[in-house]
Amino acid sequence: MIKKLYDWVLSWAYSPYGALALFVLAFAESSFFPIPPDVLLIALALSIPGRALYFAAITSIGSVMGGAFGYAIGLYFMEFIGGHIIDLYGLGDKFQYIQSLYREYDAWAVAIAGFTPIPYKVFTITAGAFKINFFVFLIASFISRSARFFIIALLIRRYGKPIRVFIEKYFNLLTLIFVLLLIGGFVLIKIVL
Repeated sequence: MIKKLYDWVLSWAYSPYGALALFVLAFAESSFFPIPPDVLLIALALSIPGRALYFAAITSIGSVMGGAFGYAIGLYFMEFIGGHIIDLYGLGDKFQYIQSLYREYDAWAVAIAGFTPIPYKVFTITAGAFKINFFVFLIASFISRSARFFIIALLIRRYGKPIRVFIEKYFNLLTLIFVLLLIGGFVLIKIVL
């Protein structure tokens, strides 16, 4: 079923409604849909490399708006909807662990999750459930999601089709390296200041 969804998402790259589909996919993925928007972003950016940054902006805006929707699900509908979405991804037992991350790192947990392959919807929904400051949540989401999508778009714009294979093959490793550098930067700032 996931493979069929993946193929369906990719089919939008050849549609005149590809940009709109990208926005909707980014919105849905941040709150409930299983396929990340990176798939369609990569396909659209490869098809029109000159518009790669435009597609990254659409993805970022859709993702942050979808994150706000996921936050609302967690804040107002955790019992009815949010819990089911989290259980769907097999992370129901990690709920308390995610809560401890929010207690310790607050918005930084959102910022890091927004860039990693961890399903972002889990963090958006739990951010609402744990009543994380919404304004801080939006800023952290905007920074992390934009960084993720613009890096992909810039790489595709610069290197074209060969980078697609590299990104898809090493995506998890690349995000891990980025997260470690991000955390290292925060630690360094904390030590210096």
